Amino acid sequence: MAAKAFRDLTAPELVALAITQEEEDGRIYGEFAVRVRADYPKTAEALARMQEEEWGHRDRLIAAFRARYGEHIPLIRRQDIGGYYSRKPLWLAKVLTVGQIRAEVEAMEDNARRFYAAAIAKTSDAEVRRILGELEAEEAKHYDLAETMERQQQASGVRAEEDEAERRRFVLRYVQPGLAGLMDGSVSTLAPVFAAAFATHSSRDAFLVGMAASLGAGISMGFAEALSDDGVLSGRGHPWMRGLICGLMTTAGGIGHTLPFLLPSFHAAMAFAVAVVAVELGVISWIRHRYMDTPFLSAAFQVVVGGVLVFITGILIGSA
Repeated sequence: MAAKAFRDLTAPELVALAITQEEEDGRIYGEFAVRVRADYPKTAEALARMQEEEWGHRDRLIAAFRARYGEHIPLIRRQDIGGYYSRKPLWLAKVLTVGQIRAEVEAMEDNARRFYAAAIAKTSDAEVRRILGELEAEEAKHYDLAETMERQQQASGVRAEEDEAERRRFVLRYVQPGLAGLMDGSVSTLAPVFAAAFATHSSRDAFLVGMAASLGAGISMGFAEALSDDGVLSGRGHPWMRGLICGLMTTAGGIGHTLPFLLPSFHAAMAFAVAVVAVELGVISWIRHRYMDTPFLSAAFQVVVGGVLVFITGILIGSA
């Protein structure tokens, strides 16, 4: 059956759709509150209040519908209306940042306000127009409430505290395992790759050794990270996700200076590989500076010294 166009909805159907929307929005706010309560209690409290507001709107709509149209309220949902706005199921996402939730709340309230304005414009029933007008005003207040809570959180420092907690969680769950893998892959594979290159003067041999070292290190580091802890007490997230990130970044770090040895010219491949190593060490230094609050020069010195020592080791072994 084809979906019904919004412009063709009757007055009872408009009110029934509004009831469904208020119910759904309230449940989504409740889901958001549950998801963030442990880490962001203030935001969870605000979302719980907004859920109560939405369910209050739903109850008023139900009472108005019964008084005017009777007890039977048809189930009309957004997806039943042709050309109606759709909402991304953001609440289904496994990882939700506070910023994403705040943006979604504002969008939901703005959509609700627009819905009531459009519904008023298409009905001539005076009583229905009055009901919808009251609810449009309520949604406008609700939208203002969301903005007010945002300003209050900023003024009280709660917003800054929650943003900082979110940043730390991101670093703990994604940046740290990725950085550990990138450092291991970029530095530890230098010795075998360049040792093979100087020992054989063959781009192909250096490439094969580099691929073997990179993939082996990636698998080893991935399992080591995944089995280090379950992430429950440490807050480091799902162990297999950390392992996957660490393993992939380890492999990427090793393959970066291995791929140049696909060039047939050994000397060109060697020059290109050395340039790639410099870029890799620079990227690692920047990440340590950006996310670990390490002074850039200090981070660069530490990373470069380690890389150079491993590089020299590979050259000496390969030239022996």
